[in-house]
Amino acid sequence: MTAPTAPNLPFPVLQVSQKVERYLLYDINVITWLRKNHNILGVLIGTLPQIPQQNVFLGLPLELQPEEARLLVETGLAYIVNDLDWHMKRLASTDAEQREKIKADLREKGARVAKDFKSNKKSRTREALKRLHAKHGAAVGQRSNPSPALEEEEDASEEALFGESLSRETTVTPSPGPSQAAGPEFKPWTVTPTTSYPLVAPPPNTGPPDLPNVNPSSYALFKHLHSLGYFLSPGIRFGCQFSVYPGDPLRFHSHFLTMSADWDEEIDLLDLVGGGRLGTGVKKGWLIGGVEQKVQEGEGGKDLGDGTKKGLDGGARVRTFCIEWGGM
Repeated sequence: MTAPTAPNLPFPVLQVSQKVERYLLYDINVITWLRKNHNILGVLIGTLPQIPQQNVFLGLPLELQPEEARLLVETGLAYIVNDLDWHMKRLASTDAEQREKIKADLREKGARVAKDFKSNKKSRTREALKRLHAKHGAAVGQRSNPSPALEEEEDASEEALFGESLSRETTVTPSPGPSQAAGPEFKPWTVTPTTSYPLVAPPPNTGPPDLPNVNPSSYALFKHLHSLGYFLSPGIRFGCQFSVYPGDPLRFHSHFLTMSADWDEEIDLLDLVGGGRLGTGVKKGWLIGGVEQKVQEGEGGKDLGDGTKKGLDGGARVRTFCIEWGGM
């Protein structure tokens, strides 16, 4: 597999909701580059239009965690684009010539798809004829123009194999106009684009960046662990904030179940026991962390330990503690 090429920086991250902030990426090259070089995982949420209820093998787009989106913006790799506002504004300013150009491009793509489908169908027909002749002991030869009856026989066998017709009408609808690129015998299929680019290109990055809203304690812990080279994915399956992996989750199991807390926040003993037992039960450590705060003068006379060391978030470093349950 070839290494992903670096995208043009900064690249846009689309915010697709006003009330609940959700950040999406649609470019597979950007997604693979972030995963390989910056330990950014996200969650694939795309499904197939024909099978919207399946949730086992998901695809594009990729939804970023708010902490991941904020980290990308702070490091200058990305900028936030309000997709709804920009989309409507850009479409309103598009002239008729640009729209006609996009339509012509879609017709050309549909013509290529129709031509490829017809060519593949002929190849399958020839292969079926070869197998049929070999089965009956006849001479195996290639026929350049198979009869329509044999084509219908192959289509019927495909229908019996897959349980449904694989004809053109069940998948896509041909558009009315002919295409010069594919020849007069091919009617271009209707192609539904997955994105509105290049009709609606993303806006340029101007002005100060908009930072995604995040929980301060969880973002500080996320940023700290990410700086140490860990991969972090949502931990909702294990009842925590993040699942922490020492490498790519395709190769490693997670090592920690992570929760964040403020430095002076009281933590219920039942939460400590439950988290420790849960982590040990799934062969992981239960990790809790937060931003270390300095002790004020008059409350001990000096700073707490080496808490004055500069860290990753505002001046005080992030401290982490791992809890494991013994005797299980």
